[in-house]
Amino acid sequence: MVKKQGDREPLVIEELTFRYRGRPEPALRDLSLTLERGELLLVAGASGCGKTTLIRCINGLIPRSYKGELTGRILLYGEDTAGFSLARISQIVGTVLQDPERQILGARVSAEVAFGLENLGLSRAEIRQRLEEALDHLGISHLRERETFLLSGGEKQKVALAGVLAMRPSILLLDEPLASLDPASAQEALALLRRLVDEGISLVLVEHRVEDALSIRPDRVLYMQNGQISYLGPPDGLMEVVDYREVKLPAPVVIQRAAGEPPPTFRPAIRPNGREPLVTFERVSFAYTADGPEVIHDINLTIRRGDVIALLGPNGAGKTTLVKHAIGLLKPRRGTVRVEGRDTRTLSVAQIAHTLGYVFQSPSHMLFAPSVQEELAFGPKNLGFDREAVAAGVARAVEIVNLRGLEDYPPLALSFGQQKRVSIAAILAMRSKILVMDEPTAGQDYANYRAFMDSILQMPDFQAILFITHDLDLAICYANRVLLMHDGCIVGDGSPAEVLSDADRLRRCRLVPTSLLAANVASLPRTGRFMSAEALAHFGAAR
Repeated sequence: MVKKQGDREPLVIEELTFRYRGRPEPALRDLSLTLERGELLLVAGASGCGKTTLIRCINGLIPRSYKGELTGRILLYGEDTAGFSLARISQIVGTVLQDPERQILGARVSAEVAFGLENLGLSRAEIRQRLEEALDHLGISHLRERETFLLSGGEKQKVALAGVLAMRPSILLLDEPLASLDPASAQEALALLRRLVDEGISLVLVEHRVEDALSIRPDRVLYMQNGQISYLGPPDGLMEVVDYREVKLPAPVVIQRAAGEPPPTFRPAIRPNGREPLVTFERVSFAYTADGPEVIHDINLTIRRGDVIALLGPNGAGKTTLVKHAIGLLKPRRGTVRVEGRDTRTLSVAQIAHTLGYVFQSPSHMLFAPSVQEELAFGPKNLGFDREAVAAGVARAVEIVNLRGLEDYPPLALSFGQQKRVSIAAILAMRSKILVMDEPTAGQDYANYRAFMDSILQMPDFQAILFITHDLDLAICYANRVLLMHDGCIVGDGSPAEVLSDADRLRRCRLVPTSLLAANVASLPRTGRFMSAEALAHFGAAR
């Protein structure tokens, strides 16, 4: 399956330094490493530390598409890539981007996966064979004739990966490939990556979900800070050099370390009262086409003041479709959605935005302004806020999601993780009553997502919060209510402890128990509720 390229190392990087045009500081500094044949290298580090820039240098997008000052050398099988075309590099190096929206070009899944193969000039029979093999590898053969526009975020991620795998590269670069996948799909994808490495592919995996990635035994881990190598070595050594507050480590490790630290003082401002309804769904069903299948079926749901809801479920379960009904982007085929008592069929999206602010799964669907500052000011201005209120809202949003120093940067020139924080800040600045976030932690390092989730839940502005997530631990740490969806229906509704303790139901919904869930289930008889690893470490002392 993997092309032979002689006996030389697949990838050698020598003293690589790169500074983006218009940026004062280098994104990479004097970075050197060697990737062996059949090696899996896990790359971890905070958002903006240089991980994506490293990927762009290896696959040739820097300096061909992203301009700036580049020094050092990159060798593919002993040859300097400085004189290579992108087409030549792409036959050796395959890349799956963080945001699949930027990678998918075909109108249908089959056309998308075949696109690269057609550009290689392969025969129709060879293209068909590789297409079917890639779809089957990822378990998405049933999506073959689906329109890519109608796929969920996780389905798009799988399709993008299938298109790259069909090219059969000898070096594979994956930038946050698990970000949009449900836990079971993430495990399946990781198992596939391990199998590809065992077959001889050399693989660089950039991932914030470090605990998940460690399960497939990477050969080495590269930990980056401020564009430099902070650690490069065996996975076991990572636990010794990384701060558990910056990188998400297994719960037992965190509990052990946190026991020696001051106890957490986090107190959410939102308190459930279970009374005042804000959004109601009354027997709501919806299909995207007149003769197409229903995506959500007979949904009855009430979101009340004080709810902090985690909406969980497998890719394609209907989570985003459900939320788009609440914000008025979609209208029910049958049934009624009411926002503060008013039927959404009678309201514009702009009117609903006063009540519900929505952070899209893909930042590229939201961001357009020439600077972060202007991006954050756009919504409040259109809602009629005066100049002082706009400025105050923007300043506070910048602080909450840690965008200080980036106010004058173009949003779409930032890393995916930074773009995600800009999209969240844009909604925070609007001060809607209900905050709705689709995969808020995608592309975020642990420190950033904990910091902004802590800040959001301590803000008195919001009457309720709903976030779609595949991150069970996020639901455990922050939600007071969990909604579990499967096949367009709500199959679980209750506290995290009530919904997430049912192992059989989790398995049916393709949710994989985490070490934090296991620790909470074991501790539940004495704690009475689910909590973070840091809180578990101090529960006995707190009592």
